[in-house]
Amino acid sequence: MIPEALAGKRIALTGATGFLGTALVEKLLRSVPECELVLLVRPGRRGAAERIRREVLRNDAFDRLREALGRDGFAAETTQRIQAVAADVSADGLGCDAEGRELLAGCDIVIHAAAAVAFDNPFDLAVETNLLGPIRLVELLADIGTTPHLVSVSTAYVAGNRRGFAPEELLAESHFAVAVDWRAEAASARRSRDAIEDESRTPERLEEFAKEADGELGAAGTAALSAKREQIRQRWVRTRLVDVGRARSASLGFPDAYGLTKALAEAALTETRGAIPLTIVRPSIIESALAEPFPGWIRGFRMAEPIIISYARGLLQDFPGTPEGTLDVIPVDQVAAAVCAVAADGPAADGQPNVVQVASSEVNPFRFEDLHDWSHAWFCENPIYDERNQPISPPRWSYPSRKRVQNSLERAKRALETGEKVLSALPIRGEKAGVAADFAEKRAQVERALSYVDLYSSYVECQATFGIRELLALHEALTPDDRENFNFDPRSIDWRRYLTEIHLPSVIAQGRLKTAPAVRVGVDRDTRRRQQVLSPQRHMAAFDLEN
Repeated sequence: MIPEALAGKRIALTGATGFLGTALVEKLLRSVPECELVLLVRPGRRGAAERIRREVLRNDAFDRLREALGRDGFAAETTQRIQAVAADVSADGLGCDAEGRELLAGCDIVIHAAAAVAFDNPFDLAVETNLLGPIRLVELLADIGTTPHLVSVSTAYVAGNRRGFAPEELLAESHFAVAVDWRAEAASARRSRDAIEDESRTPERLEEFAKEADGELGAAGTAALSAKREQIRQRWVRTRLVDVGRARSASLGFPDAYGLTKALAEAALTETRGAIPLTIVRPSIIESALAEPFPGWIRGFRMAEPIIISYARGLLQDFPGTPEGTLDVIPVDQVAAAVCAVAADGPAADGQPNVVQVASSEVNPFRFEDLHDWSHAWFCENPIYDERNQPISPPRWSYPSRKRVQNSLERAKRALETGEKVLSALPIRGEKAGVAADFAEKRAQVERALSYVDLYSSYVECQATFGIRELLALHEALTPDDRENFNFDPRSIDWRRYLTEIHLPSVIAQGRLKTAPAVRVGVDRDTRRRQQVLSPQRHMAAFDLEN
């Protein structure tokens, strides 16, 4: 059904260099052999076609297809079936040239998967990419005069921090509706960006940045100091814009700017799509593959990976959450299969936008307590080793409140900062170099743990259950062959097996953590830290010219 329905179709895809986008390219190439792909990517320095070759097709996701076709066969297949279009969702008209517009004009289906997915993106970036990006896409399609089936990938967390059952329906029709105007929000984000940029250039701020640069580099020379001051200014601007996004999102009941801008984008798409048929796909938290292209395949670190690695290293001693709470996770291959099925099924017969959620909490909930207990048992049996070649014992979490964890980490951070200030007033030599490095490393660890609590605890504490009636109906309508080759039924997931046999081994391999004692080679840890503190960048040469 799915391969036949998509045979001969030209399918455009944004976001091909991302996690889900790469999975979609691989799935369509391997399982729908008669479709053509038009990949819209930012050209960068290398050009769109070269980016696809380097950043997409070289990924290990394609090893299975490369092995089946052979190196030459794979090259011929991808050359024949993939066309690259230089496009940028943050530019008007996507920055498409005449050739790109012509290719889009012949597309039957457009899958929009490009997004700024980080939970701590600056607010203006999230708005330009997640909210205005889809609008620019439909405006371009309308300007070209084409009406392909638009499959827009959103997120189940457009429900925000709200509790209860979240059905597969447009936000405007649900009790999760956000009563704000998306145009006003976009304009406000741009004003915030301009105001923060202007403030960063005031004499007072520039003096502040200069003092910080001088404190870090000392008399490093005009060029180095100027570069450091600009780096500090840009970092200050980014931090302020992240704070603006968090504050605005929290005021509207969202954990971060990602969920808010995706919710606004759904409203904007529904309003501006015109005659373009629309299906919105809302996955929950996308994690490593259950089966395809191979178990555990992942591209980059998602939400759970930084937490898992910090936990394995013993750095995350506790984490807020409810033991019986649900962590709504879905493997990437199930999301890719569901998107393919949605594209093959076509738009709703009545012409109205359709919504399909790809989530697990309704039919196969993954309990937070199970995640912790199974991870704890696995790391006890498969410990990570520290720099002294000692196995690290994973901590037992007690599930305290978020405020309690944040306060504890803030106290530790302040104590370490005080210690660093005291040390900074002393000459750094000998054993003090190792102590200074210890303080710097521990402060960085505390700051990372604090950022994980700030960013991710809302998702752990989420009390919404995402309905998947449309998803299951779509699955039931598949042929037996399609159910096997395009599995997106979350009921098929054995969470314990997925976590302990697939996901955790993949995360540890990706993180390159030490899983066995290493033979000591080279300098010891204290010497390495001393070398770090006394690196050439910290050296100063003094010349007594009078004597």
